Amino acid sequence: MAAGPEITAELRRLRARVPHLTGALAAGVDGLVLAHDTPGVEPEGVAALTAAALGVAVRMADATGQGDFRELLVRGMYGYVATYAAGDSAVLTVLAQDRVNVGRLHLEGRRAGARIGDVVDAYEAKARAARAREPRALPARPAPKPPVRTPLRPALPPPGTEPDPAPAPPPRTRSARGGATANARTTTES
Repeated sequence: MAAGPEITAELRRLRARVPHLTGALAAGVDGLVLAHDTPGVEPEGVAALTAAALGVAVRMADATGQGDFRELLVRGMYGYVATYAAGDSAVLTVLAQDRVNVGRLHLEGRRAGARIGDVVDAYEAKARAARAREPRALPARPAPKPPVRTPLRPALPPPGTEPDPAPAPPPRTRSARGGATANARTTTES
């Protein structure tokens, strides 16, 4: 993604503003990594898990009538994993130690998510506009087949000509049993 350096710079600024952050990554809602600053953590795995958790969180918010997804916070024994909406098609996931100020984490995470969302949405809008300007190649069409027409009735001969005589019936053959016994009637007198 061309916006990757801008997103990476925002992730680094976020880590500088919030003490006790251990990592941050931006991912698409489909689980693909857009940019990351996650030393010691596999970003592809975290992005995939973020997409799965996001799916559950979106459904939970919808089922309970809480509106669109905004954020998700998971607290473990050693720290936090926070996920924030970042525009229409991305999310920001932040990893923090247990001693982080959660209020500050939310404040800065929401702001960074909004800025990353603006960058991603602007990039996608430019990409859509570029695709719209490209000439579209028409798909190759197979050569049209001539229509098959079946006559509704037999064709009549032109006026002033004799119609063809009816074809002769096929020759009859005798069966192997013989014709004399096939239709014979037997009667028994008692």
